[in-house]
Amino acid sequence: MIGLIGKKIGMTQIFDEGGAVTPVTVIQVEPNLVVGERTPERDGYSAVVLAGGKMKSQRATRPYRGQFGDNEPRREMVELRGFEAEYGVGQELSIDLFEGTLFVDVTGTGKGKGYQGVMRRHGFSGGEMSHGSKFKREPGATGQAASPSKILKGTKMPGRMGGGRRTVQNLRVVKVDPERQVLLVRGSVPGNRGGYVLVKRAKKKNR
Repeated sequence: MIGLIGKKIGMTQIFDEGGAVTPVTVIQVEPNLVVGERTPERDGYSAVVLAGGKMKSQRATRPYRGQFGDNEPRREMVELRGFEAEYGVGQELSIDLFEGTLFVDVTGTGKGKGYQGVMRRHGFSGGEMSHGSKFKREPGATGQAASPSKILKGTKMPGRMGGGRRTVQNLRVVKVDPERQVLLVRGSVPGNRGGYVLVKRAKKKNR
């Protein structure tokens, strides 16, 4: 696995030589710092700990800052198992790792939608909107009166929507720009502009 922490800049579009438009998401991938390493002898598994994103040193607590040694603390940290690239603790890994990569998987925290009803949250069609209708945006029957006398677990109900961790797989890499430290991928990725995402070489398609 190859992966780095990046920041979602936003969406734009680019045109090829034939004039065809491609919607792309711009992800800024600044050098990631290798903070630590997990070994089977000590931890029971193999993994690398990466950190990325700028952060003011005074905003970090002492225990958090202590993980970085003499380096400046980073805002985001992630642990990746099965890391295939060569690395050493204290080394910085750049966007050059994605040179030659055709597809990537992007993981991020989706936009929170707040408390929503069943029509928006689950796609219910709702009832008649005419005058006198008593079933417009309601969920309808949710359980039996006598037995089991409760709402069964898993029933589609109103509630908190969005704001969860999501992964979009097999996004085509349109361009890797090491000079500007940006990665252009076709399509959308989870999260708000300015949010941090984890970009990994696609598990399925690059094979």
